[in-house]
Amino acid sequence: MAKDISDLDSFSDQIKAAVISSIALMFLVAGVASILVTRRTVGRIEAINATSQAIMLSGLDKRIPLRGTHDEWDRVAENLNLMLDRIETLMGEIKQVSDNVAHDLRTPLTRMRGRLEKAYHGQRIGEDDQSLIGDTIADLDAVLRIFSSITRIAQIQTQARRGAFRTVNLAEIAGEVVELYDAAAEQDGTRLFVIGDREVLVIGDRDLIFDAIANLVDNAIKHGRAGGKVIVANENIDGNSVISISDDGPGIPADQHQHVFKRFYRLEHGRYTPGNGLGLSLVAAVANLHGARIEMLDNSPGLQFKLWFSTPTG
Repeated sequence: MAKDISDLDSFSDQIKAAVISSIALMFLVAGVASILVTRRTVGRIEAINATSQAIMLSGLDKRIPLRGTHDEWDRVAENLNLMLDRIETLMGEIKQVSDNVAHDLRTPLTRMRGRLEKAYHGQRIGEDDQSLIGDTIADLDAVLRIFSSITRIAQIQTQARRGAFRTVNLAEIAGEVVELYDAAAEQDGTRLFVIGDREVLVIGDRDLIFDAIANLVDNAIKHGRAGGKVIVANENIDGNSVISISDDGPGIPADQHQHVFKRFYRLEHGRYTPGNGLGLSLVAAVANLHGARIEMLDNSPGLQFKLWFSTPTG
């Protein structure tokens, strides 16, 4: 009996020792894991801080290194790198816009100054003065149109115009645009047509959609082939409301398709035609506001712009 009690006490002591050892091992493992996690966390934070400091010192070309572990820290680093990519792109676009604004405004402002100086130093001749003043006003109007377009695009991009959304008919708007530009097309020897479905419904701001279509038609007339044709087509395609504007001009190289929507961007062959390089930027802003997709296709010859809207349901 005494032996059984002794064995039971021994077994109990072994259990206690095992439990204590297990608890100690758990604390040890937890401590090691905590140290490793802390070191890893501190290491990643230091890498982010180092990259941030390098960016502040040298520019936006630095990126946070990835370790390929695909853990939460790698995901944070990837998101921060994507944000830095976007900031770098926006900064580049701001610089490009600033350069283009300076370039596009220099010529009309220089002409205005020259005319005013001539009027200031010259004899007062009523007819000549009137001509100088008229030309100066025309140049000022051109400058004001540039700033008006910039402001309008900014308003659209901040989505401040959604209050005017309602169901509108693309075919009806396209018909009004074609009617507006018919005389200008005829003057250039261009034939302007509107074809397709009579009812192509979308939900949107009628005035903004009109402006977007008008800019595309205006571009097609200006850059199309002399004596050619411009076709505006309205279609209902697989649950989408689509409007396309096609010309038979020189078109746009495929590698330039994404650039033409930047503000003030102009192709080399388009620099000698009237315009300020803001029309397609406005089209892109309107499309983005309406959740529409822009497609640019080779028209063989020429170019075809397509705007894909979602058809309203219900």
